[in-house]
Amino acid sequence: MKKAVMLINDTTYAFNLRSAIIEKLISENFEVVVVGQLLKHQDKLKAMGASLIGVETGRHGTNPFSDLQLMNTYKKILKTERPDVVLSYNIKPNVYGGMVCQQLKIPYLPNVTGLGTPVENPGPLQKLTTRLYKIGVAGANCIFFQNSENQAFFENHHMMPKRAKVRLLPGSGVDLDAHPAFEYPEGDTIHFQYTSRILKEKGIDLYLAAAKAIHEKYPSTVFHICGGCDDERYIQILKEAQAAGYIVYHGQQKDMTPFLKQAACIVHPSYYPEGMSNVLLEGAASARPIIATDRAGCRETVEDGVTGFLIPIKDEQALIEALEKFMQMAPQQRKAMGLAGRAKMEREFDRRLVVQAYWEEIQRALGDMDV
Repeated sequence: MKKAVMLINDTTYAFNLRSAIIEKLISENFEVVVVGQLLKHQDKLKAMGASLIGVETGRHGTNPFSDLQLMNTYKKILKTERPDVVLSYNIKPNVYGGMVCQQLKIPYLPNVTGLGTPVENPGPLQKLTTRLYKIGVAGANCIFFQNSENQAFFENHHMMPKRAKVRLLPGSGVDLDAHPAFEYPEGDTIHFQYTSRILKEKGIDLYLAAAKAIHEKYPSTVFHICGGCDDERYIQILKEAQAAGYIVYHGQQKDMTPFLKQAACIVHPSYYPEGMSNVLLEGAASARPIIATDRAGCRETVEDGVTGFLIPIKDEQALIEALEKFMQMAPQQRKAMGLAGRAKMEREFDRRLVVQAYWEEIQRALGDMDV
């Protein structure tokens, strides 16, 4: 039996976005070991047949000593597990897991799930992180990117290995069975939905300002927010906005189905450097129109004017105008826009496309397929 180790930030991410790949590997008689922080869905991953090893990656930390410790931890695990192939996701697993795989001569496939602020934003930290990332992916059998802009960033910053094998994926893809098209909501009340970790870079300030402006003009609107406050400063801000009556904050939710069903539109004014927004993929798969930022990781999911609207980065007025344009559309136009988004997901973002790409590259890495 062959073995695959998945280096990842946490079990929540592994189950929500990588379970289809785990299922494929297990169906092909692979032993699968998930290495990451043990958060939600541990029992579900075990029920699928995966083994779990708890490792805290310190995803937001920049302490070089803790990073060195993480690399040593990966080395111990990989020496013990002796996998045939390693799949890595997120920045630190890609960098430090990649370095260890090179040392131990293990085939590995990193997935650039987004650049992250330290990599994308110019400055001393960028110089360090880009250098580390270059070392981390240097021996990769194939590097997966979730959008072409991230790939171009690697090329422009000389981070790409010579003769690198690269594949562009449709993000993490979307499970079209788990995210079916819902009937479009009827009635006079228009519900807008924002779903994200509550961070400034995810566009929460823009959403709050636009919600206030639109709700004052169109009192029949409700602006919903789901997500945990990564930045605790927003706890009080959201309480005050809810008390003022222009938003409803629901906190972090396990099941987004009720919110997607009631939503007339998904709003995501993020300028966070992500690979591909799963919020938008799942919203569009649910047959909901999208209003999103015209930036990598968001723009790929929207056909402007067809499946939703794209707005410039950090442009509060443009968001207000897009929301108002949406309000002025007839219900049938909104419904048609949502159905067009669903069709786009079926054409371009089916998660099975991602699984197939992975399976092909795993076979190549193990010498089971001609390159």
